[in-house]
Formats: sequence, C-alpha cells, structure tokens
Amino acid sequence: MTNLWFLPVLVALGYVLNKLLRIGRRPPGYPPGPPTIPLLGNLHLMPKENPHLQMKKWAEEYGPVFSLMLGTSTTIVLSSDRAVKELLDKRGSVYNSRPDLYIARTVSNNHRALFMHGERWRAIHKLFHVILNVRAATAYVPYQDLEAKRLMCGLLDEPDLWVDHVRRFTTSLVTQMVYGVRTASIYDPKLRRLYDVIDEFVPTVGSTESALLDFYPILRELPDALLPSKRKAKVQHAMERELFLDHWTECKRRINEKHQWYGLSPCFGIDVFNAQKNGEFSNDEAAYVASTILEAGYDTTANTVMGFMQAMMLYPEAQKTAQEELDRVCGGRMPTMDDVPNLPYIRAIAKETLRWMPTAILGVPHCAMRDDDYMGYKIPKNASIVTNVWGIHRDPKRYAHPDVFDPTRYLGDDQTAAEAAANPDVSKRDHFVFGSGRRICVGMHTAERSLFLSTSRILWGLRIQKAIAPDGSEITPDPSKLSKGFLVHPEAFPMRLTPRSAEHAQTVRGEWAHCETLLDANQQWKAVPEGMNFSAVAAE
Repeated sequence: MTNLWFLPVLVALGYVLNKLLRIGRRPPGYPPGPPTIPLLGNLHLMPKENPHLQMKKWAEEYGPVFSLMLGTSTTIVLSSDRAVKELLDKRGSVYNSRPDLYIARTVSNNHRALFMHGERWRAIHKLFHVILNVRAATAYVPYQDLEAKRLMCGLLDEPDLWVDHVRRFTTSLVTQMVYGVRTASIYDPKLRRLYDVIDEFVPTVGSTESALLDFYPILRELPDALLPSKRKAKVQHAMERELFLDHWTECKRRINEKHQWYGLSPCFGIDVFNAQKNGEFSNDEAAYVASTILEAGYDTTANTVMGFMQAMMLYPEAQKTAQEELDRVCGGRMPTMDDVPNLPYIRAIAKETLRWMPTAILGVPHCAMRDDDYMGYKIPKNASIVTNVWGIHRDPKRYAHPDVFDPTRYLGDDQTAAEAAANPDVSKRDHFVFGSGRRICVGMHTAERSLFLSTSRILWGLRIQKAIAPDGSEITPDPSKLSKGFLVHPEAFPMRLTPRSAEHAQTVRGEWAHCETLLDANQQWKAVPEGMNFSAVAAE
C-alpha cells in the first residue's frame, strides 16, 4: 500500500498531459483546415510575410469556410461572398464583437473603438454615425474640394514627394472633420507625429509575439521583462496618448473660447465635447474617440490612392480611357462632385482600385459571441472570424482575370459602396474593403467622395508614367510587394508625374489661388464654408 502513493500523481500528470495534447487539435465538426500538431495547431504553418497569399491557397484547398487552430484559439476564415453575407450581415447580432487582442488593448489602454465591443462600442458607434452617415457626408464636400485642389498643387510643385502630399490630403480632411482645423503642410510636426504613431502601431499589433499572447493567454502573466512587445506597447501608448490629448486639448480650447482666428469649423469634436460635458467620457476616452476617426480616415484612403497611382502607371490604357472621358465631360475645368453621374469610367476606376489593391487585405477580425452552425460546421463561441478579402477579390469565379486591373468590369454598376454592401444579391457587391455587418465602416460615404475627387483630378491634370532608371530603362514596380500589417499599401516606388499641359497646370494653380482667398494667414478657413450643413452647426 505504501508504494501506491504515486498513482494519484500519475493520474494527475496523465490528465494534464491529455489536456496539453488537445491544445491545437481541431475538434470534430469544425470547418476543415490544414493538419494540426499538438500544442501549436497550425501556428507552425502561418507565414511570416504575405499571409493573404497563404489564406487564398488554403481557401482553394479547403473551401469557402475553413478553420485554423492557433494555439488555444480558433480562427474561422470566410473566403466567399456568400459566407460573408450569411454570417456577418444576416447574423450580425452573433458576429458584431471583436476578439480579445491583448497588445492592441495595451497600446490603446482599452480606449480604441476599433477593438471595442459591447455597450461601450455601441455608444461610441452612435456618435460616429452622427458625423459619418450618408447625409452628413455631403457636408464635407467643401473640405474635400479644397484639399483635393491643394493636393494637385503639391503634386505639381513636388512630384517626388507625392506620397507625402497624398497623406496630407487625407489627414487634413479628417482633422477638419474631427477637430475643425486644416493640416496645411506636409511638414506639420503633428502630421509627422501621427505618421510615427500609426506606423508603429500596425507592426506592434501584428507582431509574432503579440499573436502568441492571444493564442496562449497564460503568457500574459509573465513579467514585463520577459515580454518585449508588452513593454513596447506601454511605451507606444504613452506616445500616442500624448499626441491624441494634444489634439483634443487644443480642440476643446478653441470650442471653449470660440476662437475663430484659428479656424474652428463645424466638427465632430463639438459632439464629443458635449458628450464629455455630460459625463459620458473621461478626457483620455474623449481624446481616443476623436482620434479613432483621425487614424482610420487618414490611413485607409491614402493607401488606396497609392494603389490607384500604381495601377495607372502599370495600366496606361486605363489611364488613357479615363482621360478621354474627363476631356469629353469636363474639358478645361477640374471635375467636381456634380460630374459623378457623367463619369462612369472614373467611378469604375475607384471601384477597381479598391478591389485590386484592398488596403484591409484580410479585414479586421470579428468574434463569435455564441456557438453557431454554418454549412453543417460548428463555429465555436469566441472564435475569431476573418474575412479573406484578398481571396474573394482574386476569385476567378467572381471576377474574370482577377489579377488584371480592369475598370470595365464595373461599367454599369452605379451603386455606392453602401448600396452594394446592402444588396440582397451578394454577387452584386462591388468589393469587401469596408467590412461587413454591424462593423462595416461608417466612413465609407466620405471615403468614396474623397477617392472620386482625388483620382478624377489627378487623372484630369496629370500624366502618370514609369520612372526612368540611370541606364534609360523604365522602372516597373511589382504590385505584389506590399507593406506589412493589417492595412497595406504598395511598397514605395518611383514614378514620373507631369502636367498634361501648361493649360491644365495653370487651371490648377488658379483654382488654388481662389481657395487661398477663403483662408487666413494660418491657412485655416476664415468662415464656415458656403453650403456647409452639419449637426454641430445647429448645436452652436
């Protein structure tokens, strides 16, 4: 009897070992996926770069809905338009949450709305709807019109800095919408700080160590000294908090003092200010609520314009066709929003750009709030749900010759992105860049207008050509070379930007000269732009 003391220990060890060996195993009834190994599941198969390419391959092998076992967590990948429609759109109440992304929460101190869920997210989402709904979006056309004209001047004057001018264009629009002030220069120090913050945020959240803390939550209990990504996330939070509070404190000061000399125009900040006065937000929370739109609006549209520029250089026939349409409709004047109905090829170029170079290449993951079933498969509670945007956009059954940039595939499609997303026939949806379900991007209406004005005016006034190497050969960029992270853009590439004619250049400069009469010495609006119709105006 005295020698049997070890039996309970063996039983306990056997139980623990059995539990450990089950980690990473795909339970019966789950969607199919690549073979797993104990503890890791499919982690050893996950690529370090270009995960969208591997996701597409797995979709071709395992079907439109497949699963990945990543440590202790489950990821369900949706690779067909129908699966996205059935789950994220029709069952939005089940899939409107976000997975617990630990490092993302740490960087944001739980204040970033993109990763929130529950009642807090719903309250903030309602505020976002005030500033970004389809009716409110028309209010920002004066902002977009002026910034697109400034963009054109920047591209004429400093074509080698075209990326900086594109990013300033999108940032200035959003700082006006959120804080009521323009970002007038590509050398604005706050603009540079914003680049630093966002350029650090994406790789930090997308790092291998960050993923391990999500796949094996027990690792979060380790001391910070053993978790470099956690230490980095805390440092990064301090940096971005300082930037966001700087923006927010200045906005509040202008609201309180009603400072007109620095151009306080109607903006979302007034709504956040009133919500904070009513006790809905702390100062940090208010700063992050405002900055959420700043981050999302600056990066996504800028990335898309970069993709457009590359496409026009690689597909000169599309550029030529677009310019012929612009010459026919607009002649010697710049296109405006009034020209939208008469420029179907330009609209098609914008849609094709979003399909061909989707910045949200694998979307932002949703989370299942309860167990569910689809196609006979079990989808477990707390599973991450990934939309394989790249795989859907490169599906030859959905798009003929999907690797080719071909705007003609959208001729005759007069839907806005919102109308296409709501279309009961999901085969008629144009693209999936703006997400799906209750988490669909509320800023899509504004983004579409910005994309139309920037792309149409660039095509109207400029010629986009390949750069010339020292040996006289043309430099052709590789469109498969993308930046890293969950929001991608083409890797940096050179190109030649030249005015289509002296008359086009003169018109651009004349338009901007008129715009400058509307601005003060600090390059801010002297008065609320004519025709502006915004809820915060009435509140004031």
